[in-house]
Amino acid sequence: MSEAREFERQGVSGVAPSTKPDPDQDVGAGASADPVRRPPGRLRRLLARPTVRVILAVFAAFLAWLSWSVGGALLAPGNDSTAARLAEWGRDHHLGPMVTMLETAQYKMSPPRVGGRPSIAIGGPQAPLATTVDPASHAPTPALPPIELAPLTSPAGDPLPGEGAWRVLSSVRGTPAIQAAELRPDATHTSYLAGVVSMDPRLVRFQLHPGTDDPGPDNWGVPPNIPPDQRAGLLASFNGGFKVNVNEARGGFFLNGVTHGTLTSGAASLVFYKDGHATVGSWDNGVEMSPDVVGVRQNLRVIVDQAAVPDDVDSHIESGWGLTIGGAYFVWRSGVGVTADGRLVFVYGPALSVRTLANLLQQAGCVEAMQLDINPAWMSFNYYQPGSDPQDPTPVKLLPDQERPAERYFEPTSRDFTAVYAR
Repeated sequence: MSEAREFERQGVSGVAPSTKPDPDQDVGAGASADPVRRPPGRLRRLLARPTVRVILAVFAAFLAWLSWSVGGALLAPGNDSTAARLAEWGRDHHLGPMVTMLETAQYKMSPPRVGGRPSIAIGGPQAPLATTVDPASHAPTPALPPIELAPLTSPAGDPLPGEGAWRVLSSVRGTPAIQAAELRPDATHTSYLAGVVSMDPRLVRFQLHPGTDDPGPDNWGVPPNIPPDQRAGLLASFNGGFKVNVNEARGGFFLNGVTHGTLTSGAASLVFYKDGHATVGSWDNGVEMSPDVVGVRQNLRVIVDQAAVPDDVDSHIESGWGLTIGGAYFVWRSGVGVTADGRLVFVYGPALSVRTLANLLQQAGCVEAMQLDINPAWMSFNYYQPGSDPQDPTPVKLLPDQERPAERYFEPTSRDFTAVYAR
């Protein structure tokens, strides 16, 4: 009796403990339970539910699409950096706020320096004033008198040695065709240099090229790169503007009879003509469509107008002049303008505001000018040194701290650009 009571006290009423397997365990004949190798029964029953299966199928399809989409962006032709490709992919897929947040954090960790001296040398080797032979006639063409350019005044105050002085990057028929100067952009960001380039339309011609993504593929008649058979006489190249296909540029792109976006009245416009020259102005207010126009690249509104800098360059910096890294005013910017004597001037550099960019273009003699692209991933001015093979010139960055490689436009590129050739 004492043993029975003891069993009852233990709650078994004299019956031996049950050996019936737990239904939540999956133990087959001759096998032991292994929660690592075999999911518990509850998980199996959950996975068997139709709703869960649908959710998992949708999630798997999303992951497959994400891998395909991001992979396509990363493997697209061209030499855009991984960071630039991911940022562009994010903005194209409604993730702009997240991209901006990450860029803001990056900017705060490394804002533009204040004070100091440039870490890169001012100026570089001057190109010899070689004679360029006309490839059609194989004979020299008479030289033209050079255009004398006055040295630029440093906005930072007392100039450093060589600051603001012009040097020859390329010559045609013994006359300077492309000249450049470097100078500090203002009295605060004195450790940075901006590059200023003057191009003589009597000696050079300009060719607008489309990008693979912007403005995108079409019947342009011009490739999205500079292939080897189009490098003879190549002197320089520089970047285009904001994205046309998402209306960031607030204007259109026209080339050889094809238009993407809308050519917008009042928009700042870089205009290309059949005779090879180019100019800048407000569309329908100084420049307009005509039978001689072969290309138009619009971007925002002018930042130099009738030789004056408009007051609105200081207003609505992000909403009016583009989303900058970290929402900062002083970032990499580029711009192009035209002088009273028809020279095309390109300016770019780090730690530029819209106003300091405009001031540099104005000081270089521009009577009309416009901003092009911004942020380091898109900046480029490259010039090309001729070698023994006319179709294999050596590309050189104007500013050594330019992020993009000098051979950027030898490969298909995602954004439009301008190539500059000897006449």
